Amino acid sequence: MSEPERPWWRGAVLYQIYPRSYLDTNGDGIGDLPGITQKLDYIASLGVDGIWISPFFASPMKDFGYDVSDYCAVDPIFGTLEDFDQLLDRAHGYGLKVIIDQVYAHTSDEHAWFTESRQSRNNPKADWYVWQDPKPDGTPPNNWQAVFGGAAWTWDARRQQYFMHNFLPEQPQLNVHNPDVQDALLATARFWLDRGVDGFRLDAINFAMHDRAFRDNPPWNPAGRTITRPFDLQRREFNQSQPEVPEFLKRVRELTDEYGDRYTVAEVASDNPLPTMRSYTQGDDRLIAAYSFDFLYAQTLTAKRVHRSQGNWTGSLEEGWPSWEFSNHDAPRCVSRWYDGPDRPRFAKLTNALLLCLRGNPILYQGEELGLTQVDVPFEALQDPEAIANWPRTLGRDGARTPMPWEQNAPTAGFSQAKPWLPVGADHPRLSVGVQEEDRESVLNFTRRLLGIRKASPALKWGDVSFVEGPEPLLILVRSSDTETVTCLFNLGASSVEIPKAVQLDGTVLIQSEGPETPPGRDLPPYSFVILRR
Repeated sequence: MSEPERPWWRGAVLYQIYPRSYLDTNGDGIGDLPGITQKLDYIASLGVDGIWISPFFASPMKDFGYDVSDYCAVDPIFGTLEDFDQLLDRAHGYGLKVIIDQVYAHTSDEHAWFTESRQSRNNPKADWYVWQDPKPDGTPPNNWQAVFGGAAWTWDARRQQYFMHNFLPEQPQLNVHNPDVQDALLATARFWLDRGVDGFRLDAINFAMHDRAFRDNPPWNPAGRTITRPFDLQRREFNQSQPEVPEFLKRVRELTDEYGDRYTVAEVASDNPLPTMRSYTQGDDRLIAAYSFDFLYAQTLTAKRVHRSQGNWTGSLEEGWPSWEFSNHDAPRCVSRWYDGPDRPRFAKLTNALLLCLRGNPILYQGEELGLTQVDVPFEALQDPEAIANWPRTLGRDGARTPMPWEQNAPTAGFSQAKPWLPVGADHPRLSVGVQEEDRESVLNFTRRLLGIRKASPALKWGDVSFVEGPEPLLILVRSSDTETVTCLFNLGASSVEIPKAVQLDGTVLIQSEGPETPPGRDLPPYSFVILRR
């Protein structure tokens, strides 16, 4: 396939924006859509291919936008539909694609659909959500547990039934088995496609359907795992990853294909995500891509982990196309998770380089281009319901959602003129965009060079991937296309490692973590990398 024939998304790099924390333009301490529009020149300067914007839809914000009360409206805290249209138009003017979230597993309990559904057992939307009678003793229908803690069932006195929720009680579970629900969801997707969006990220899509027999989940031995909630004590065999989901995804793909080259990526959170990811992406009638939490919740970064995860996607395009994130709005920032040394900028360059060398779609979370660290948000400042419920044993979502730092000496690092909804990280002002713009060797400018190299390299964008065996912590990736071979060497450890003699180092160095672009020696220093073309 020649380059003009390739879909735009094949090998594209996306930049994830959490709008609450990007830039506040109206002085309420919360980021907004005009703030994103204002920074599109900066985003375009990075060299990414598109942006993914986390939810900005109407919502009571119990889960900060992932509890949608109107799929076709912009929440006033973020702006208006006209603001979104302007953002979309400006982004396209910069050559940036725009991907938005779609939340199909649940709505807010304030959504009009649920308001109607809960009124009776025989109204037109009575079967739009998952309702069940109690057991004879009044307890919930089964043992399913919610992600945020406690039973996945809440009693509703109006219907004298329990309704299901995989997350908060304020996020009732949609009955996506119901064709009318599917039609309604697809109609909301069409609303945004008609406005010109370039694709969707499908939030928690493997939670979209449930076992219709409502069987109990089996227990899961907690040995060797950190347990913060009852959800972690069972294998989620019957409240997620049901076999009917791919048939619904075919309908999603059929719709998006009406609009040409549209990108769809599934979030898959599961004990065993690979079979689910494959079932969602295989062939040409399902989603384009999927990503799991292989890296997002990993406590260490090892060559073995990268080899295993990337090695699952080395076959033909028929098996699907992966996407990769090291950090996002749900997971602690990787530079804090994987490194505890004195030189985090060096480590940030390493992780950004690795992300951009993987086969698939790298997704760069806002602030990763700066090497932002995870913020230790004190209990009294927490906003995330999961963090509050599980404190102090928390996944720390707030710490990855703090405001983007733009200027070192401005109030709130240039994010807002008001008190921000979450505190600015103590070390973030000195990592701000303004500071790093002036330093050629900053993480920001280094990442720009990396993105430029990837964009100019057919092998890195869409080439095959293979591995050369080496001693841990040395990782050797080989990306190859019809026109070039690129060897990517990473030392993921704190001590120097020797590059095996079988690896040829006589190519052109595209970039390396230290020193001029000259051929490296056989010793690769700690937390360093070399990317060379042969």
